[in-house]
Amino acid sequence: MPAASPPVGIPWSALSRLIRLPNQTGTYLLLLPTLWALVLASQGIPPLPLVAIFVAGAFLMRSAGVILNDLADWAFDRQVSRTKDRPLASGELSRRHAFALLSVLLIMAASLLLWLDPLVLWLAPGAVALAALYPFAKRWIEIPQAVLGLAFGWGTIMAWAAVRGQIEAPVWCLFGATATWAVAYDTIYALQDRDDDRRIGIKSSALLFEYRLHLGVGTAYGLMLLLLGIAGWLVNIRWPYYVTLLGVAVFFLIQTRQLRKPIDPPFAFAMFRAHTWVGVAILAGLLAGFMI
Repeated sequence: MPAASPPVGIPWSALSRLIRLPNQTGTYLLLLPTLWALVLASQGIPPLPLVAIFVAGAFLMRSAGVILNDLADWAFDRQVSRTKDRPLASGELSRRHAFALLSVLLIMAASLLLWLDPLVLWLAPGAVALAALYPFAKRWIEIPQAVLGLAFGWGTIMAWAAVRGQIEAPVWCLFGATATWAVAYDTIYALQDRDDDRRIGIKSSALLFEYRLHLGVGTAYGLMLLLLGIAGWLVNIRWPYYVTLLGVAVFFLIQTRQLRKPIDPPFAFAMFRAHTWVGVAILAGLLAGFMI
């Protein structure tokens, strides 16, 4: 009688790498603008239950977003040196496992909506739609990073609505600031794959801007700071916030000057990761602007 096959367990290691568990930079970049919105809408420290809900929501939705990305791009990922070893691209993980985990994450994210203002429930499908659209944008438009920006910015709309129960002018400024910020930092991130993207026909702002990279990213930085300044002015925030924006502007100027020269992939990734601290600094400036 032939020996029975060993039972196939749940591939936890591959699933954790599928959602980028070891690298949470993307979660922070999604979360921080929602925290800006919570602070700005509350004009100070927001309710801690709301903070906890949006922290959990950012992790769940970013994890769901990267699964959607890998499901759409597994064939492309096989042709890119940086992504060829991802669980779906390498064949280590089946699409069935990926869809199962995606379903669990989306159900968990949806359950958080039960604790929020009903308006947020109506806004939530927009977040899922944008997350699903982004992986395909690189096939259609020259700046797919703009779609990522809209997806990340949508969280500010939801956070503001969770506090105020309505959508007001300042949050549209935050939405625009988050979107332009994402265009900037994700363009820098895309420098890691520029040669592979050109070879296989993937569209990217890193390719579109090419030798005008510093101008494209610098323009996005400028728009972000302008919109953040207007958002603060609309809610009468005090001077520490604007001092923080000035410090961020200096950092942006340094990065823009660096982009005038050739950037290798490891340095591009380091520049990208530094934006987490930009988000933290702006959050601190918002808090100081209401408390000092």
